[in-house]
Amino acid sequence: MSRPRIVIVGAGFAGYRTARTLSRMSRGKADITLLNPTDYFLYLPLLPQVAAGILEPRRVTVSLSGTLPHVRLVLGEAHGVDMDARTVHYTDPEGNGGSLAYDRLVLAVGSVNKLLPIPGVAEHAHGFRGLPEALYLRDHVTRQVELAAAAEDRDTCAARCTFVVVGAGYTGTEVAAHGKMYTDAQVRKHPLRQGMSPRWMLLDIAPRVLPEMDERLSATADRVLRERGVDVRMGTSVKEATHDGVLLTDGEFVPSRTLVWCVGVRPDPLVESTGQPLERGRLVVDPYLQVPGRPEVFACGDAAAVPDLNNPGKFTPMTAQHAWRHGKVAAVNIAASLGVGERRPYRHRDLGFVVDLGGAQAAANPLGIPLSGPAAGAVTRGYHLAAMPGNRVRVAADWLLDAVLPRQSVQLGLVRSWSVPLESSSPELARVPGGPGRAPANEATGTGTENRPHGGPAESRPGGEPARNQPGGEPARNQPGGEPARNQPGGEPAKNQPGPERTNKQPGRERAKSRSGAPARSGRAKRRHPHHPAPGPVERDD
Repeated sequence: MSRPRIVIVGAGFAGYRTARTLSRMSRGKADITLLNPTDYFLYLPLLPQVAAGILEPRRVTVSLSGTLPHVRLVLGEAHGVDMDARTVHYTDPEGNGGSLAYDRLVLAVGSVNKLLPIPGVAEHAHGFRGLPEALYLRDHVTRQVELAAAAEDRDTCAARCTFVVVGAGYTGTEVAAHGKMYTDAQVRKHPLRQGMSPRWMLLDIAPRVLPEMDERLSATADRVLRERGVDVRMGTSVKEATHDGVLLTDGEFVPSRTLVWCVGVRPDPLVESTGQPLERGRLVVDPYLQVPGRPEVFACGDAAAVPDLNNPGKFTPMTAQHAWRHGKVAAVNIAASLGVGERRPYRHRDLGFVVDLGGAQAAANPLGIPLSGPAAGAVTRGYHLAAMPGNRVRVAADWLLDAVLPRQSVQLGLVRSWSVPLESSSPELARVPGGPGRAPANEATGTGTENRPHGGPAESRPGGEPARNQPGGEPARNQPGGEPARNQPGGEPAKNQPGPERTNKQPGRERAKSRSGAPARSGRAKRRHPHHPAPGPVERDD
């Protein structure tokens, strides 16, 4: 008798936990396949520390093949599920199509960026959902401070050292908190013009910072940010973004070369293609995480609307804590469906939340006990070490070194601006010229694309040539390193404003329509559009 085939789509918090639990339970008695675009699980809560130079990028990644015995890893982006034929269709990193047959399917595709129809944002902002974006932001911030220090006039200096973060959820708050500390340390090496210092702004239409958290923790985070010098503007957002800065909803124009978009997420559109009932874009499941009418299909994490049995009539929120626990319950119930053990419904108990504000500062409420200052900082770092499925010693070592040694503020030049467009729904994969499923090499080098109008249609969106003069961009030419590297590192999984906010997002998978009408790839196990042209080098003036 053949062994049952279990296919898991997505290796975020939910997918990784499902695979790890099934790996331990199956003991080689089932064929478990994990479909994911990258070969690692990304621990998203520590990504702001990568952008701030505290942690090296590999510290927040956990090898899938190295930590999931008895699990077969398939690199690829899912682009469709045929539930009648019990098959998942995908595209591998080299552009070749493939399919996976299953007896049990787990859709753990997570969420994708939520964009708002604000003029200029797609062209002039960058998200913060994956390693490529974190690496780009670190290089960009470093470069802006260095250029500001060398600027000949005060206006240019002020614009270059002004950094605008939109979205005061977990990600935006941590990015602003760590970013301010990083740039303050940098200007001690590269002093700005007399009387000038780096300026960080945190914007959100919400009435307070961290609106999802207890008001006391929100007040703690707000106080720490303001004492550190962050300009916190609640009830305010971006009305329009331009190359020279951002126009706020209160009418003020802020000259800046940096706009970080941490505004919200939505369930991955792959679930829409299944044709199953949805709840605000999430796949409806029962308390056992099974899709009604499809007992062989399970869904968990951000892509699933899981009934909250502790709050009848509601669904569990899109957070990493829930995604991680969903994964374990899904694995137990899959095993039960195959005759091993008993199935159980998903129930939860909140363990509290932690927000790292840099240095010894944090806001936390473990088991409902509100903490702030060094005590919260110790709890926060202890929580992350306990929650990480690997690399604990290396992370702790980096924290220790950061406490006793000065941070290295250098540009690595690994990720270019056009490699991480905001409208890309695949932030875990940096775009490369001439990549699979894209235009030929002559298009990748910019032939015939150099004079397209700024802000044009698909050409300036994902899959096309990036918008010109995008703030934060760097010249693909005439810079150390010359032409963009062809095999740039991929990354993994931004957050808050209108729409659900979560602490740790997972990638998602199917095509979404961009505002320009061009298809955009979504999240973790997603599809590539075979006709997207590759971006070519583009001149930028920062």
